[in-house]
Amino acid sequence: MTTRRDFVKGAGAAGVVFCGCGLLDHARAQQVGRQRLPVTVNGKRVKTIDVHAHCRIPEAVALMGEGTDRVGVRAKGNDEMVIVVEQRFKEMDAQAIDMEVLSINPFWYGKDRDTATKIVGLQNEKLAELCAAHPDRFAAYASLALQYPDLAVAQLETAMKKQGLRGAAIGASVLDEEFSDPRFDPVWAKAEELGAVLFIHPLGMAPLAKRLKGNGWLMNTIGNPLATTIALEHLIFEGTLDRFPDLKIIAAHGGGYLPSYAARSDHACFVSPANCNPNIKLKKKPSEYLNQLNFDSIVFTPEGLRHLVAQVGASQVMVGTDHPIPWVEHPVDDIFATTSLSDDDKVAILGGNAARLFGMNG
Repeated sequence: MTTRRDFVKGAGAAGVVFCGCGLLDHARAQQVGRQRLPVTVNGKRVKTIDVHAHCRIPEAVALMGEGTDRVGVRAKGNDEMVIVVEQRFKEMDAQAIDMEVLSINPFWYGKDRDTATKIVGLQNEKLAELCAAHPDRFAAYASLALQYPDLAVAQLETAMKKQGLRGAAIGASVLDEEFSDPRFDPVWAKAEELGAVLFIHPLGMAPLAKRLKGNGWLMNTIGNPLATTIALEHLIFEGTLDRFPDLKIIAAHGGGYLPSYAARSDHACFVSPANCNPNIKLKKKPSEYLNQLNFDSIVFTPEGLRHLVAQVGASQVMVGTDHPIPWVEHPVDDIFATTSLSDDDKVAILGGNAARLFGMNG
C-alpha cells in the first residue's frame, strides 16, 4: 500500500512533476479556501461522513498463513491501514471528515470455511470494539465469508444485531463468481431484512491481468471501476435488484463506469435480443435501477461530480475518500467546488444521505 510519503517520493524518483504549468498556483489557491472542521453550509453545521475508508486488523491478516503475502501488507515499515487512533483522527481532521465508515477489502474469499470464519470473526469483533470506543468518529461495515453464503448470513445477523456494525463490505464478485448467482440470494434477503448497507468495493480484474500489466497501475486504475461496473450490470440484468428492491447498496468509486454510460444498457436487448434472456423481464429500464443504488463521490473533479449527480440524483451520492490511500486528499473541498450543487445538495452529500442510509443521527 502506497503511503502519501511514498507517493510523493516515488513521483520525484520517476521524474514526474505534477505541479507545473500553473498547477502549483492552483494548489495554493485551494489551500486558501480549504474546508476545516466544523464544516458549515450557509451557516448550518454539517456532520461530514466518509462512507469509503479503509483499515486493517493485523491479527486477522496473520490467520492467512502462507497467503499473508497476497494481502498487500508491506514486510517493513509502518502500515497506514492499521489504525493508530490519534493519528487517524488528525488525518480525518485534515480532510474535514467527522466520521469514517470503515471497511476491510476481502482477502479471505479463497480460504477454507474454518479459516474464513476465524478471520471474519476477529475482524468484526475488533471493528465493533473500535466503533464502540469512538462512536462519534467511527462506524464500520462487517466482513463476510461470502464464499459460504449460509455462513455469511449468520455473520451479517451477528454483526447487525449484536456488534453494532452498519452493514457489510463486499468485493465486486467472489472469486470471479457474480453476486447475481442465485446462491447468494439468502445473503441479499438477510441484508434487506436487516436494513444492512452493502458496500461494493472491487478487488481488481484478475481475468484481465495480462492486459492490465505495464505502466499506470492499470489493474487498479481501470480494473477496479470496471469490476464495479460489471457487478452492477449483472445485478440489474439478472433481476437481482427486482427480487430485492430494498437492498441498500453503495458502489465505490462513483459506481465505476456505469453512471457515465448507463443509457447504452437500455438499448442492448433491442439491438441484440439473442443475447438477452427472454425469461428475465425487468420491471423498468436498466438505467433506471441507478436510482435505487448509492455511490461515493470519488470521481475527482467538480465536473465529474456534477455529471454523477445529474445521472443518479444528489440523494444517492455520499462522500468517499479511500483513506488512507491518497486518492482524494480534500473531498469536502471538491463538493464545495461543484457550483452546480445547491446548498441542500451539499448538505445531503456531505453527510445527510449517509446518516439517513445508515440510520445515524445527522
